[in-house]
Amino acid sequence: MALALLVALLSLAISAMLWQRLDAARQELARQSQESLSKSVEARTLAGQAEALTQELQARLSVAEVRLSEVSLQRTQLEELMLALSRTRDDTLVEEIESALRLAQQQAQLTGSTQPLVSALQAADQRIGRAAQPRLNPVQRAIARDIDRIRSASVADIPSLALRLDELARQVDEWPVINEVGPQSAAPASAEGPVVAPDRTSPPKADTVPAQAAAEGPPSDAGWQETLRAWGTRVVTEVLRSGRDLVRVSRIDHPEAVLLAPEQAFFLRENLKLKLLNARLALLARHMGAAQTDLAAIDAALRRYFDGRTPAVESARKHVAQVREALLVTELPRPDESLAALAVAAGGR
Repeated sequence: MALALLVALLSLAISAMLWQRLDAARQELARQSQESLSKSVEARTLAGQAEALTQELQARLSVAEVRLSEVSLQRTQLEELMLALSRTRDDTLVEEIESALRLAQQQAQLTGSTQPLVSALQAADQRIGRAAQPRLNPVQRAIARDIDRIRSASVADIPSLALRLDELARQVDEWPVINEVGPQSAAPASAEGPVVAPDRTSPPKADTVPAQAAAEGPPSDAGWQETLRAWGTRVVTEVLRSGRDLVRVSRIDHPEAVLLAPEQAFFLRENLKLKLLNARLALLARHMGAAQTDLAAIDAALRRYFDGRTPAVESARKHVAQVREALLVTELPRPDESLAALAVAAGGR
């Protein structure tokens, strides 16, 4: 009984101890469970905050992506705008240079001088050099070649040729026709020397006797005979000269020139003046064919109707021939190479 009681007491003590331990464990588990619950609540709160923050970050990221795409689009548009602006500036430069060259070409055609072309090409070269665009380098090289070619070209001086035609028009009235009556301006010299025109206003006078005979005093019979013989010879010479002035024999290759009346000679000179003015106008208008035709007609009229032995007519024919020869080389050089290079540069935009 005592043993059983002892065992019961021991069992009761052990049970109390176990219950105490179990209660401590239960309390510990409750505490841990409470802590876990609080931690889970806190974690849930933190998770909610994290989710909200994540959503906010996601929203901010979306806004940032939108802004980044807008910035990228604006940058692309800005680059395209800058490229377009650069190309537009180059294209404008090319168009302005081409217009200046074509205007200079028209001025050269009007003036007959290559100086407007050379000046325009030099100005274009300077503008391209200041622009410093690599794609315009071929244009600059073409301009340099055109400048050298135009400077080395031989072109007739149209203003000087026009002045020559004006001078010829002023000299038309001084050109003698072949059948003109009266002393010629430049008669051919005879073998005996130049012929002196006689004085028709008064007959030969007796005081033309040599002064040596007058100084010898009263002449003798032989002296009088010599004086009369000399005076008779002089009278005969003067008569022959007067007759030579009255009757002139010359060779005329064109019979129609002999039949030219004085009033017809007036109209002939006026017609020549008109042809010279027409040739001048055709020369200034760059109608070289019409100018050549008028000058050929003028040269034919000079050969047919005017006395070619006179210095005035001979000089006129020389001037006409020089003008006709100069008109054969009046083709102005063109800046074709520069215009072609500008067309290529404008097409490569």
